[in-house]
Amino acid sequence: MPEMLSLEEAQELVLAKVGVLPTEKASLLDVVGRVCAEELVSDIDIAPFAHSAMDGFAVFEQDIRSASAEAPVVLNVAAEIAAGDFYEGTLEHGQCVRIMTGAPVPAQLDAVVRYEVVEALANDGKSGGKVAFSAPAKNRSNIREAGEEAKAGEVVVEKNEVISSAGVGFLAGCGILEVLTYARPRVAVISIGSELVPPTEVPTGGKIRNSNSYALAACVQAAGGIPTIFPIVEDSHEALKAAIQSAVPCYDCVVTSGGASNGDYDFIKPVVEDLGELFISTVNIRPGKAQTFGIVEGVPVFGLPGNPAAAFVGFEMIVRQALRKMQGYTHFERPRLKARLSRDVKKNDPRRIYLRSTLYKNEEGEYIVAPAKNQSSGLFGVIQRSNCMAIMPEGLESRAAGSVIECVLLDVAEELSI
Repeated sequence: MPEMLSLEEAQELVLAKVGVLPTEKASLLDVVGRVCAEELVSDIDIAPFAHSAMDGFAVFEQDIRSASAEAPVVLNVAAEIAAGDFYEGTLEHGQCVRIMTGAPVPAQLDAVVRYEVVEALANDGKSGGKVAFSAPAKNRSNIREAGEEAKAGEVVVEKNEVISSAGVGFLAGCGILEVLTYARPRVAVISIGSELVPPTEVPTGGKIRNSNSYALAACVQAAGGIPTIFPIVEDSHEALKAAIQSAVPCYDCVVTSGGASNGDYDFIKPVVEDLGELFISTVNIRPGKAQTFGIVEGVPVFGLPGNPAAAFVGFEMIVRQALRKMQGYTHFERPRLKARLSRDVKKNDPRRIYLRSTLYKNEEGEYIVAPAKNQSSGLFGVIQRSNCMAIMPEGLESRAAGSVIECVLLDVAEELSI
């Protein structure tokens, strides 16, 4: 049986053993938040032409250079250009055009003055009318230039860049509707325990509802994976072995919960040893000491504890990193920041402890972390109301209210550095 590892050792080992999944083509809307596996190139200039940034009047900047409130400059409105139109006529000094946001600016004109600061003198400032300017304009003001964001043939998204929702819009403008990305891991989620019944049943006689499968499937989904919840597996070596053997040919990863300790009815470790290679059996953290990791037929298998908080911490700190690597991400650590404890926290366990907590700012703008009063590893509700985990380092040193400790943020993407 492998020796107990530190969390960092466990993370390093898992990331070394887990590989990146093959690439696949995905439609543009299906790649939000995913990693691009190739350089993407625009087929046109973005924007394809110089256009007005606002509703107003396009002018020869030189014509209104002397304009002032005392001596306004009057110009004839030669035309109106709406978005989607294109003006092909010739313009002369002393003329301007009324132009709408997004409409192409005629090549001869070199500034746009917003509508609200121009006085209409005749025909409401429309074609054939006259308008007065009471201030000069800067050359190219309020004009978005052709190719301002990207040139035709230019790389607009780099390989290994994560595509955001704004990036989807950018790529659509570049004519890119399919993206090469890494496959999302298919994950088999298996709850172990003869005491478990489906959530559709009212438990009786020592039974409890199987909530772990749903929580872990949600964690898989939040990490970008595709979860499948397997039927509940009873506490027997044979039943668990059969479940693992049925999962590994069809899935990229297997995540179990329950049966991860060393009791008479805990079988995930011996099953992984029977079927493949066991690398991790315990990790020096609380909750979640009993963590299993191995490889069966090339597929990573994780055995998480049955207690909800222990399973959650194990998933967040170990399994989530593995799933992200499979998808081509290069950032694996949740962001952390330091905050002051809202209350005293006593420590009587030498392991590193992850306290389910709420992070907020006080009136002075300082970050305060409030650990939940009930830190039982059997509770889901506490995790639901937490947005971080406060870290009590290894050792037996307690912390007084006001002490500064590090917190792992649970609702911030790994890509953000704090």
